Amino acid sequence: MSEAPVQLSETPMQADRATTIYERSVPGRRAAQLPEAGVPEPPLAEIVPEKLLRSEPPRLPEVSEPEIVRHYNRISRRNFDLDTGFYPLGSCTMKHNPRLNERVAALPGHARLHPAQSPKRAQGALELMWLLQEALAEICGLPHVSLQPSAGSHGELAGLLLTRAYHADRGEQRHKVLAPDTSHGTNPASVTMAGYEVVKLATNERGGIEVDDLREKASDDIACLMLTNPNTLGVFDENIAEIAAIVHEHGGTLYYDGANLNAIMGHSRPGDMGFDIVHVNLHKSFSQPHGGGGPGAGPIAVSERIEPFLPRPQVVKREGANGAERFFDLDYERPRSIGRLRGFQGNFGVFVRSLAYITSLGGDGLAEASETAVLNANYLLARLRTGRAGKYLPLAFDRHCMHEFVLSGRPAKSELGVLTLDIAKRLLDFEFHPPTVYFPLLVDEALMVEPTETETRESLDAFAAAIEEILAEAERDRQIAKQAPYTTPVRRLDEVAANRRPVVRQPLD
Repeated sequence: MSEAPVQLSETPMQADRATTIYERSVPGRRAAQLPEAGVPEPPLAEIVPEKLLRSEPPRLPEVSEPEIVRHYNRISRRNFDLDTGFYPLGSCTMKHNPRLNERVAALPGHARLHPAQSPKRAQGALELMWLLQEALAEICGLPHVSLQPSAGSHGELAGLLLTRAYHADRGEQRHKVLAPDTSHGTNPASVTMAGYEVVKLATNERGGIEVDDLREKASDDIACLMLTNPNTLGVFDENIAEIAAIVHEHGGTLYYDGANLNAIMGHSRPGDMGFDIVHVNLHKSFSQPHGGGGPGAGPIAVSERIEPFLPRPQVVKREGANGAERFFDLDYERPRSIGRLRGFQGNFGVFVRSLAYITSLGGDGLAEASETAVLNANYLLARLRTGRAGKYLPLAFDRHCMHEFVLSGRPAKSELGVLTLDIAKRLLDFEFHPPTVYFPLLVDEALMVEPTETETRESLDAFAAAIEEILAEAERDRQIAKQAPYTTPVRRLDEVAANRRPVVRQPLD
């Protein structure tokens, strides 16, 4: 195979190099000019404390309004997003967020409500939150919900703190938490933050927990088992009832990582499987857009035995005295609570979008969404099990998948000299966001694909065709993939160096 650098024709994006906003700056140019105020202007020192005054003006670009608009428009087009194309990022459920829900969240009564408003003047907001709690309780099969956690990882930490409080209330001090080797990377991190020790469980040949390994490691020092079902291999653990029984026999709790709830909602409930605590990613299953760091929400649903320890305050519905109308309130009287997890009650706009999504689809619609997610994943898997993909990217565990699946790029690496990372980078040139790579860790050269229910069959076919073409290229010349991407604003970076020596602020001079 050739080792010479690949020469591809220059793309319009590369040829038309955009100058920076500072290079477009012209002294004295303005986007707008305000008229004279017509009143005396007091000295600035009388308005702003002297210690806050600048010694010299800030170095801001001087540009017209069209240039400002073009600047931000250019920046927006340099990112890949769900509105740009197919985004099969495994374990992330990057599905379309209905615009109707965005409009509902932007209504003045929702968007402009101050979080410090007293409960009696925020009855509509409290009722919305209470209704969302009830809906999530039904979906999860657990009777009580707190909306306070701000993300899935925050929900994990909350679940472990609830577990600690539950055992402490019983006079027990336990030290270990079980987690399968297919668990999400945040699970072990949350365990450590909560002060526990991680005990890893092995995976069997079907992709589920090795029950014999669980029996051997289960003890009265086990506080909790953290698990998602289906797991990160995209397969449903058929032994979940036995697993729950073993953990409960030793007095532990079962924690459900809700990252994969999109595969089962409306069909199977974690509470019915035996789980005591569930966190729900509203940005995955229930229409809240992924925020790139926020805002987010990771509510937790819990069983009766965990309920006394929920964070306070809790949104509740109260009966009015002497036949008065029912009202909604914040319950602070929770003596065994783990306390407050964040300021106020959560990111309210997230709650609005999620309840709008749930009520617009209804129970049947949620069930159909999960059915379609599973159908899409199995359809795409069937496409990728033929041709070159079937040869170079075999399925890691040979089973029908749920909402996602994991391929192994080991043959592509050994036979073509092309890494999973190379395939992922080359996909960007085909206008597809790469799947998750190198996760879960137990799969060599892992490629984790989740198409979601909102993609069309044509999109799935095009993705499969792109994989086939990339592998065909690699048979001819592996350097094409190894030097990709070619059409992005930034070419391939040295990711190792970037991790070791990150540059988070670039001087202007």
